[in-house]
Amino acid sequence: MPSFDIVSEIDTVELRNAIDNANRELSTRFDFRNVEASFEMVEETAKLSAEGEFQLKQMRDMLRANLTKRGVDVNAMEAQDASASGKMWSQTCVFKQGIETPIAKKIVKLVKDSKVKVQVSIQGDKVRVTGKKRDDLQATMQLVREGELGQPFQFNNFRD
Repeated sequence: MPSFDIVSEIDTVELRNAIDNANRELSTRFDFRNVEASFEMVEETAKLSAEGEFQLKQMRDMLRANLTKRGVDVNAMEAQDASASGKMWSQTCVFKQGIETPIAKKIVKLVKDSKVKVQVSIQGDKVRVTGKKRDDLQATMQLVREGELGQPFQFNNFRD
């Protein structure tokens, strides 16, 4: 029986490249001249630090643009609240990896409510979809793409 997996993952190499490109762009921008500002990657999070909250917003926009250029889905980035310590402001941007159980349950409910003839099962941080017809699986893919679940999804491990 044909099946595929729904996963949510980002390419960490492309993430690192996007952060490096944003750092380079930061050093060449006129509005950041003589300003202490930097991007730093810690595991799968990006730490932004600057002298003002407005500059943090500009840096987030820069990072989003570089992520888009590198092919990383921007919806995977979740910006935490900005905090100030002394004269420096800092903010952490977390990148979502894997499908958490509540979101996986929403996917299962979405597919079951659509009445498509497939079986959906949660397997750790991914969701497996199995069906008799390839068309049903493709309809399920389209359904998950259109459903606004607040996270980007990829489809892999497709088997006939």
